[in-house]
Amino acid sequence: MDVGQRLAIVTRGAEEIVTEEELRDLLTKEEAPRAYIGFEPSGLVHLGWALVASKIRDLAEAGFDVIVFWADWHAYINDKLGGDLDNIRTCARYMEDCFKALGVPDDGVRFVYASEILSDIAYWEKVIKVAKATTLSRVKRAMTIMGRSEDEAEVDFSKLIYPILQATDIFCMDIDLAYAGIDQRRAHMLARDAAEKLGWKKPVALHTPLLPGLKGGDRMDPAAFKMSKSDPSGSINIHDDDEAIKSKMKKAFCPPEKEKEGENPVMMLCRHVVFPRLGRMDIPRPEKFGGDVSFASYEELAEAYYSGSLFPLDLKNGLSESLATVLAPVRDYFAEHPDGYAAMRRVFEGADRLR
Repeated sequence: MDVGQRLAIVTRGAEEIVTEEELRDLLTKEEAPRAYIGFEPSGLVHLGWALVASKIRDLAEAGFDVIVFWADWHAYINDKLGGDLDNIRTCARYMEDCFKALGVPDDGVRFVYASEILSDIAYWEKVIKVAKATTLSRVKRAMTIMGRSEDEAEVDFSKLIYPILQATDIFCMDIDLAYAGIDQRRAHMLARDAAEKLGWKKPVALHTPLLPGLKGGDRMDPAAFKMSKSDPSGSINIHDDDEAIKSKMKKAFCPPEKEKEGENPVMMLCRHVVFPRLGRMDIPRPEKFGGDVSFASYEELAEAYYSGSLFPLDLKNGLSESLATVLAPVRDYFAEHPDGYAAMRRVFEGADRLR
């Protein structure tokens, strides 16, 4: 596979690459560069992970050594799962199952816990150096990466450490490319700025779009906009059955205007989940409304929908069926490997709702 082919695989579906020139140079010089994406183990997995799993597969296909980083101590700082590290690590094991169920390959991908690298004194030496290269105001601005406001640092000082740790993770694992959703951009830019000041290797940053919650929202407010497990009615859990998917999809925000495409959760799911996964989309319709219709590309679907020839209800019905197909392997996987999901559910026993 030549550099151009590898570049096309890595960049497909991306919202931003910082920078594409650096990425091309990396792929020219390195046969097996190292990439990573970090996660706070914090609850049940929603459909947004299907987009991430596809990009992890892309990176592995393009020859990257990919690390999925379970940020257990970061989740502790961020008060996830009650700040209980045992529960957080139970969640990480469950999430590893989720990625395998979503098709993340064994070859080229490995899972690493933050606790495996935080015990090294060299890690904390780098923490201090990154902190010395970073202003307090920049750290506060970066707190949005953890779904927190600047003011919350006044309540719990540990949260100020979080962005510094996230940048240090990149340097300690010798990462060439840092991947995340666009909501993590500030952490990656902090790391790139620190690398420049310290004379360290500057990571390429790869960002994919956020999938919006089914209720829609303001793209300028990622915490409210993105699909989140904390809003079960506004997100699709990968364990939802077909009826639950259909019920949620009927209520999904689906504006007909082209200029609102990026805010339309139905169209975004088609674009970033269905077509990358299935390569096509089939929509059942009664004969009196034109009969069944199929689309071989997202562009064909978008043209039909925004021209008015495909109605929102038909689009939603087609998406519901497509998502059921996407998630069928997930159900099969957990039917054969139930322990991780069962352990995760036990974490939430007695809770009013799954978080």
